[in-house]
Amino acid sequence: MPERCIILIDGSNFYFKLKEIGYHNLTGFDFRGFAYHLKGSSILQKATYYVGAVKQDGTTKINRLHADQQKLLAKIRSDGFRYKLGFLLKSNNVFHEKGVDVQLAVDMLEASYEDLCDRVILVSSDTDLKPAVKKVVSKGKIVEYVGFAHKPSVAMMNCCSSSHLLTKTEIGVFNTTP
Repeated sequence: MPERCIILIDGSNFYFKLKEIGYHNLTGFDFRGFAYHLKGSSILQKATYYVGAVKQDGTTKINRLHADQQKLLAKIRSDGFRYKLGFLLKSNNVFHEKGVDVQLAVDMLEASYEDLCDRVILVSSDTDLKPAVKKVVSKGKIVEYVGFAHKPSVAMMNCCSSSHLLTKTEIGVFNTTP
């Protein structure tokens, strides 16, 4: 029987890693192609993108960020992904994403305990997910860490079943904007 997989992308983590290698516009990213690249010969059960929701507050900057996020979410949906929203908490003029890691961890555990997949493809370098990863692996599932070659998480590489480190050239294939 072919292997079943799910793809879980920590949106903020993904965005900032892409930004570090020069890609700034996720609305020009081919998420569908990226998912098919990651899944290989596995059957893709679902792909989910997790991100903190931008709440409008009437300011020009926040309204622009909200509009940009809505475009991104529409693009993600059109590429066959689901999305789940956390929220953004502003503290000392800096936004902190809340609730995303918990949703991601719960989805990993649910997929494991309900036998919804054989492999979890986790696109996140967030070490807060290590306890969930360890539990999923202990249930006999494969957890593949997908990180970036320019800044890999050794901790995630050590706790996951396998690793795939994306290079700028590899990821560039999915960037459809100049």
